[in-house]
Amino acid sequence: MHPVIAALFLPLLGAVLVRAGAVRLVPSGAARLATAAVGLAHLFSWAAFFLMLSYAPGGRIHDLDLFPLMQIGEVGISFLLRWDPLSQIMLMVVTGVAFLIHLYSVSYMEGDDRYPYFFADLNLFVFSMVLLVLAGNFLLLFAGWELVGLCSYLLIGFWGAQPVAASAGLKAFVVNRIGDAGFIIAILMMAGTLGSLDYTGVFAGAPHVFLRGSGSALLLALLLFCGAMGKSAQFPLHVWLPDAMAGPTPVSALIHAATMVTAGVYLACRCQPLFELAPASLYFVAWVGAFTAVFAGTIALAQRDLKRILAYSTVSQLGLMFLAVGVGAHGAAMFHLFTHAFFKSLLFLGAGAVMHALGGELDVWKMGGLARPLKWTFWCFLAGALALAGAPLTAGFFSKDCILFAAFMAQPNGRALWLMGLAASALTGLYSFRAVWLVFGGTPRVKRAHEPHDPPALMRWPMAALAVLSLVAGFLWLPSWTHFGPFGRFLEPVLGLSGHYAPPRAEEAAMAFAVAAFLAGVGAAWGLYRRGAQTVKLVGGRLKPLHRVLFNKYWVDEVYRALVVKPLFRTAGRMESGIDRAGFDEAAEGTAGTALESSTEGRKWQTGHTGHYALAMALGAAGLAVLVYLVQTWVLP
Repeated sequence: MHPVIAALFLPLLGAVLVRAGAVRLVPSGAARLATAAVGLAHLFSWAAFFLMLSYAPGGRIHDLDLFPLMQIGEVGISFLLRWDPLSQIMLMVVTGVAFLIHLYSVSYMEGDDRYPYFFADLNLFVFSMVLLVLAGNFLLLFAGWELVGLCSYLLIGFWGAQPVAASAGLKAFVVNRIGDAGFIIAILMMAGTLGSLDYTGVFAGAPHVFLRGSGSALLLALLLFCGAMGKSAQFPLHVWLPDAMAGPTPVSALIHAATMVTAGVYLACRCQPLFELAPASLYFVAWVGAFTAVFAGTIALAQRDLKRILAYSTVSQLGLMFLAVGVGAHGAAMFHLFTHAFFKSLLFLGAGAVMHALGGELDVWKMGGLARPLKWTFWCFLAGALALAGAPLTAGFFSKDCILFAAFMAQPNGRALWLMGLAASALTGLYSFRAVWLVFGGTPRVKRAHEPHDPPALMRWPMAALAVLSLVAGFLWLPSWTHFGPFGRFLEPVLGLSGHYAPPRAEEAAMAFAVAAFLAGVGAAWGLYRRGAQTVKLVGGRLKPLHRVLFNKYWVDEVYRALVVKPLFRTAGRMESGIDRAGFDEAAEGTAGTALESSTEGRKWQTGHTGHYALAMALGAAGLAVLVYLVQTWVLP
């Protein structure tokens, strides 16, 4: 068996076995089985990686056709897997981060009433995400895409008895369907015009049907990007991601930091040949990404919920990835996706450790002074914050610098996009170290019932592993942006990477500006938040109007509620009143009334006298004989 096939189906097997035996399995047995399934899948992903390295770079793109699925007209669909460097990178990231989060969840979710079901849903999610990244045609990719959305709904609303969690799960499901509508139309366009949904057929045939710069090419690219916007929470479809923090913290780390939300970036990189047929679409992608990065970064500055700060940070970092896609730096986008998976998962797990120590508290203004009692958590969280902010030599520094330099060199509008990227980077340093100072710095701002302590070993060691990766993974891009390191060269057969000409000292200058943005953000955080109580007075005074706008997230949710949600509910209410009550109810009542009247009249014929019944039978038989005679005489001849 090919190792990628085992890596795909092991999590599904784990989900089925845990779900089927959830009632009989002891909770620890369910957790071990689910964790082992994902751990083995990750080992097989490493086996696939070393197998791929044994091939020459030009021979690393393989299609594995397992079995036929369906035939739709002239379009044949099979269970086709695409195993290439792009899917290999995603496979290793998804299964590796998922394995660490499964380990973390063993202790974090202990004692939950639905403990086994949580691990079954996690395994099903991992299978869905691996199916998405290994799919060799757009229909199979869409199947994984929708399964990921379903699992997200199940896991966000895992504590569905809480109205907030149930509402958040529903919101994520509905908002993603808006983006998915565009994706479905794009798939139908490809099937109808190209006669194929396989990547090979689509990418080879598209240039002959969707001519470069044509309206049809632009429409196809924008429809694909519509799907990516929904999954990757880009403005204006970003509203579901912050609310999704109502789910368990491991869910936030796995789905909404490392895997599901990056599906849109993966889709954009996978469909690079289609986007390049419509250059205008790439400009649009770049500007949406740049705007989202700055927009979400400003909102993160004013949030009090620790997980919401990290959620808006995720939206902002995804914006930077799309900025890279828009300026043609697909390798940089994938590298930032790769590093972001480590440090953002780490930060969410650190937030879970803080919640674990404080009995579920998430308000950063009610924290402070946790660096000493939570030493392990503090150092891990600090490593994640440094990488997120782009501290020199951390993973985030290298991946973010690649994006900023690509924007700096892009034409046209490159300098404007670069300035927006720099602003987003400075904001990242500000809000990430605002969280560090308010959570771990200073002294406690509220009286605590008990002294907090670091989490158990099964929660600490995954954090430590992610902390190490957050600090060292960036070296995979060395020696520089213009001379791609191992990561870039590995992806070259798929993304067509090549060195770019840069004027003398341009790269060094761009890197210096990136370091300056980091120092500006962290310095501002130090000046404003190292004494948290004083900042409250500052925000409550001169910055109160701005703080109100940012804290309320520019009232985007309120605008949607007024312009979309409430009118839809009113329309549904009128339809329910006009169609359901006036139509279906009256029809049902009329039918029931007719049946009642008929039965009442029919009762008169039930006299109870045998002679009457015999007469009726004789008359009926005579009538039937006459009818048969007439048919034989007048109809059949």
